[in-house]
Amino acid sequence: MIWFGSWHLFRPNLDAQVGSGLRLAAIAASSLVLLIVSFLAHESWPAISSLGSRMVTDASWHPSAKASEGTFGMWPIVVGTLVVTGGAVMLASPLGVVSAVFAEFYAPPHVAVMFRGLIELLAGIPSVVFGLWGLMVLAPLIARVSPPGQSLLAGVVIVTLMILPTVMLVTGSALESVPRERVRGAVALGMGRFAVIRHVVIPGARAGIVTGMLLGATRAMGETMAVLMVCGNVVKIPRGVFDPVRTLTANMALEMGYALDLHRSALYTSGLALLVTSMGLVACAQWLGRES
Repeated sequence: MIWFGSWHLFRPNLDAQVGSGLRLAAIAASSLVLLIVSFLAHESWPAISSLGSRMVTDASWHPSAKASEGTFGMWPIVVGTLVVTGGAVMLASPLGVVSAVFAEFYAPPHVAVMFRGLIELLAGIPSVVFGLWGLMVLAPLIARVSPPGQSLLAGVVIVTLMILPTVMLVTGSALESVPRERVRGAVALGMGRFAVIRHVVIPGARAGIVTGMLLGATRAMGETMAVLMVCGNVVKIPRGVFDPVRTLTANMALEMGYALDLHRSALYTSGLALLVTSMGLVACAQWLGRES
């Protein structure tokens, strides 16, 4: 009894200490994000101040240490990033949702467990393996239709395979979180399985589905090695799915090792542009979540 009395005596102090520790952890995490943003902004400032609108208006990317001797057109690289990400999300989202619905409502239990295991295994494959498969198998197949094969289409297909597990697994968790009372009530009213899924389960899981699409899009946008291997890395705005493209992450990976002065600052600006685009994506997903 004396020990329990002492515990209750010191418990308020322990709660205060835990609360203070959690606040410090939150402040540290927020500070880390601010430090990253500040670092990118500081390193990008020489290029932004020297080049200004040229980073959008220049038609090509041939950087130099001197602004007067190079072209720093980043717009084609931003477009390449957006079309690869957008194409992958447009393909992976319906496939992921349909796969999650199948595993949750249509597949027998043993088949659903096996199917989820295969999808989780797909999520664990390193990106360089996807890139190698795309370079050695997918790109030659595309080249039979329209050379050179390393193209926007190859990048979209590879990134779709990479983000499909994320979309499916998050969507599956959202479907499981829908209250079963709603499902049983809809069945009691005489609704069929498809009608229940369409009118009860999917609307109830909409926020989780949007979250899965967001997570998939952020991984697609930040992917480097696979898109570097299969997209062709040509700085131009694609006119079709068979054109090669370069993404922001591939641009930094290819050139950061030897970049100096203004060229290096311009690459940091690529990172800053990627960060701003990701923030816009997060804001859009939050708006969609509120609308749902």
